Amino acid sequence: MNLSMKVPSSLAEFDDARITEDLGILASRGVQREYRKNTMLIHEGDDGDTLFVILSGRVKVYAVDANDREVTYGILGRGSYFGEMSLDGGPRSASVITLEPTVCSTVSKRALREFLVDRPEFAFHLLITVIERARQATRIARSLALDSVYSRLIRFLGNNTVAQADGTHALPERMTHQEMASRIGASREMVSRILKDLETGGYLSTQDHRVRILNKLPGQW
Repeated sequence: MNLSMKVPSSLAEFDDARITEDLGILASRGVQREYRKNTMLIHEGDDGDTLFVILSGRVKVYAVDANDREVTYGILGRGSYFGEMSLDGGPRSASVITLEPTVCSTVSKRALREFLVDRPEFAFHLLITVIERARQATRIARSLALDSVYSRLIRFLGNNTVAQADGTHALPERMTHQEMASRIGASREMVSRILKDLETGGYLSTQDHRVRILNKLPGQW
């Protein structure tokens, strides 16, 4: 490793082409597996020392609390990897399920270590990925403890809707009330109630599981 190299401080600073090349090499050292939609790849709390590299498809990373309330940590697609949090020998920190037919390369801890010997710069990407995912989990925990369901919902809509040609903003894909509830750690009933009130007030519209924001959402509900 070149000790004089500039170490990136965020994932955005990495060279995409180099990371894509590294992930291709890493995936070639694992076993390629195909999974159907709604296949559980990882159960929270299980033992495991395998890293998954996503070759195609999408997965959801989530956890369930003692009251069966689901919290989604993120949606990952092609070019992402997961399972790194258990490489220290501890239990899995979250569950992972496929959202559509998905192909992954499953890489053993030994194969990953050998890969890092050959491509040591990738260790920085792995380290910053772990840090950013831990920071995201902390933000989610803080939001669940301190923010109202309404605040979490409008923040989610603000962060995930995209501008449309007509000046409105809309979620880029269909999403059920249950899926939105899982993303913000709330009940489906509460999310449905808030969305219905906002639709009645003329702030947004929902059609075929697509949410479109028509006017600036109120600060409080």
